[in-house]
Amino acid sequence: MDRLRLKAALLAAGKVKVGGVPPGTYLSSSTAGPGAGGEGSVFFSVDGMRVRLSVDPHADLVLIHEGKGNATLPFRGEMVRGVLEVPGFHCPGQAFITLTTSCIFSCLYCAVPGRVGRTKSTEEVVAMVRSVIGRIDAISLTSGVAGSIEEEERRTLDAVRALVPFGLPVGVSIYPTRDSPRLLKEAGAAEVKFNIEAATPGLFAEMCPGLEWNLVWEVLEESVRLFGKNHVQSNIIVGLGESDEEMAATVRRLCSIGVIPVLRPLTPSAGLAHFTRPSAERLLRLHAIAREEMVAAGLDAREARTMCAACMGCDLVPGRD
Repeated sequence: MDRLRLKAALLAAGKVKVGGVPPGTYLSSSTAGPGAGGEGSVFFSVDGMRVRLSVDPHADLVLIHEGKGNATLPFRGEMVRGVLEVPGFHCPGQAFITLTTSCIFSCLYCAVPGRVGRTKSTEEVVAMVRSVIGRIDAISLTSGVAGSIEEEERRTLDAVRALVPFGLPVGVSIYPTRDSPRLLKEAGAAEVKFNIEAATPGLFAEMCPGLEWNLVWEVLEESVRLFGKNHVQSNIIVGLGESDEEMAATVRRLCSIGVIPVLRPLTPSAGLAHFTRPSAERLLRLHAIAREEMVAAGLDAREARTMCAACMGCDLVPGRD
């Protein structure tokens, strides 16, 4: 089976029941975004194609863990053989750490506002990274907003400064202030990801009440100036009600300013639990559009060293998939 089509189909499904040997150390948990909480997820890899699948005992797909990471997935009449990857924190190859697991904002697609969260100290974050230092190539930080955006920015800057001595690239994805790109660059961050989230300003206003669409665009442009092309990313959620044409226009705009677009399939949860995940066919169409726009803009996701474009478990990533 074509790996790109296989991955699109698995992303469209989104979840899997794990049979055989319990996944143990191959199980990853999420404390941020739509996937927060739940029973965790596994990263299934087939010849370099990596996909993250939420673990759900009621899922139609069944992944059979044979032990020691070896796994098979019966899929559309074929037995797909691959491996489960051990995460650093949250994903393979990275310590992807959420600093604050609560949020004062109420984005409709996000499960975090409904959960009781906590904030990790800088010392705790450093200890977490030290515990996996032998099996990671990068560090990525994200965060909710416990009190204020400015307070969260200060907390993130402290963490970045404390992590730089590990000698690994540090990526950061937070809701920004206008000064975030400069401050993160000065602190030693290697890459940033500020999420535009929705393909249109109308959808953004509906999905992310209280947040500023135009601010994110301003910050992304400044980030490219400071960090360079291929080192700035932005998530756009696929499946919020946008058309392919609207998604294509936003992808084109991101690429035109030097930002790698990360097309994230919607995980129906929280206020959008009644929505459906985008189909494999749509994910493939949008992947082709993003690939064309990235090539035209001279962008290469293989140059990204941190965060989602480097992990590629949750998305079809042009240049890597």
